[in-house]
Amino acid sequence: MTEVNPDQIGAGAPQPLEWRDGDMPYSTAFGDHFYCQTDGRLECGHVFLAGNGLPERWNGRQAFVIGELGFGTGLNFAETWRQWKLRRTDGQHLHFISFELHPMRGAEIDRALSHWPEIDAERKALTAAWPQVPAGTVSLDLDDQTQLSVVCGRALDGVAAAKPGFDAWYLDGFAPSRNSDMWSEELMRQVNEKTAADGTFATYAAAGFVRRNLIAAGFAVERRQGFAGKREMLCGIKAFPGNRKDQ
Repeated sequence: MTEVNPDQIGAGAPQPLEWRDGDMPYSTAFGDHFYCQTDGRLECGHVFLAGNGLPERWNGRQAFVIGELGFGTGLNFAETWRQWKLRRTDGQHLHFISFELHPMRGAEIDRALSHWPEIDAERKALTAAWPQVPAGTVSLDLDDQTQLSVVCGRALDGVAAAKPGFDAWYLDGFAPSRNSDMWSEELMRQVNEKTAADGTFATYAAAGFVRRNLIAAGFAVERRQGFAGKREMLCGIKAFPGNRKDQ
């Protein structure tokens, strides 16, 4: 498939994909895979769940809000929803809000997630509810304790318009070298502004400019061991006097 300039794809429009190794989607616009080639589901657990102190931070919380930059295949949501269902108690509610410039079609999501039998139930429920042409904000009440919202369009616009109070963030845009807009200081400042006082973030990215932008935005940043041999990942908490020391 021919390489495509991402600037030529309208916001909210699907992007052209290649399928590699059977069911692994590859963005020809950004020149990058949608998730780790080793095992994207396990990467989600290591980076985004553990990096945000989940599922432990759900305990005792009536409501919990997760924000995500880059919905992609929906893999992070599906794995988070699976783990949420295993541990939630009556009366708890999860709202997962993702910001996606180029939403996938339902059949593409289904094909990508079919790689993992562990999330079959979540894949089937998500794709059954997914609109044929996703646009605007896709809002899905997937069960009586789980809501998914996918805001289609530029992340900066979507996050700026969002209500504050996010408890955790999954920063999962394409590689910073290929999609720098998703890691800009301006966007990181918006993310920080919308984050609750004890809110956290986690990302597989460890590029120096990403770390600097997160610190400048107001996060205390920690380096941790990356997934599957990757040297580092980043995670952290919204900074306040006393936790501004970055590692």
